[in-house]
Amino acid sequence: MIAVTTTAPTATRPGALLAASAMACVGSSVAVSTTIVDAPLFTLQALRYALAAALLLAVGALTGRPSPRPRGREWAWLAAVAGSGLVLFNVAIVRGVAHAEPAVIGVAVAAVPVALAVAGPLLAGRRPPPALLAGAVVVTAGAVLVQGGGRTDAAGVGWALLVLACEIGFTLCAVPVLGRLGPWAVSLHAVWIAAAGLAVLAVVVEGPGAVLALDAGDLLAAAHLAVVVTAVAFLLWYSAVRRMGAGRAGLFTGVVPVAAAAGGVLLGGAAPAPAVWVGTAVVGAGLVLGLRVSPGAGSPTTSAAPGSP
Repeated sequence: MIAVTTTAPTATRPGALLAASAMACVGSSVAVSTTIVDAPLFTLQALRYALAAALLLAVGALTGRPSPRPRGREWAWLAAVAGSGLVLFNVAIVRGVAHAEPAVIGVAVAAVPVALAVAGPLLAGRRPPPALLAGAVVVTAGAVLVQGGGRTDAAGVGWALLVLACEIGFTLCAVPVLGRLGPWAVSLHAVWIAAAGLAVLAVVVEGPGAVLALDAGDLLAAAHLAVVVTAVAFLLWYSAVRRMGAGRAGLFTGVVPVAAAAGGVLLGGAAPAPAVWVGTAVVGAGLVLGLRVSPGAGSPTTSAAPGSP
């Protein structure tokens, strides 16, 4: 069991807005990612996280935001967040799409609400509330409808499951440190650790000269991923997790494929198929059902540290 200090989360509405906004930011990465398929992945991702870390540092310096220094086991939790949710996640995506269609990986990510609805309460020593579980299942079903299916082999299934585990680790490994460090410090330390790890991977796998292969489009994509999908989305997401708990916030991961579909339309793509509209409605129904759970019943939460948002 993860040892955390628990308090009752604040009202659902602010946390829901934070979580939905975070996942909408993540959904915007889908269209951007299609423009960088030929770029050296680890090099670009290392640049992305380095830019995000620099942005968070600059914002902290300009706003005078206090930055608690991690201590003891907190470093291990932060390394787990970066290692699972950022570095290993990117490796699993790269290896996974070699064996499975992207939709298969998307379906694995769509299972996150169910996983967090189960794991969040269990880590707090409570049984998963039936309404939360039901809502998570409905959200996942809707996300799968939006995402669609695809072909894969046994290795692809394994990589997809690893992607799912990494997504879960990104949230749950942050829970023990959110209370004292706060969303800003957790985001900052996670991204610079990930930048360092991916930089090593980039040099070993792609070579030190790979950065010269990045063109203007790649750099613009990296900037969007750094600002919107990393710095902004991480702050919003971890703020939501601290307010709502991992289980209830996890419901909103179902918003990602919906936001991705909407972004495709805004960028001039074709109108979504009927299944996408049905899936979007199902996701909404699942959120309504899952959020009926009383605050504090869904998952571990963290106490607010002085000076943190």
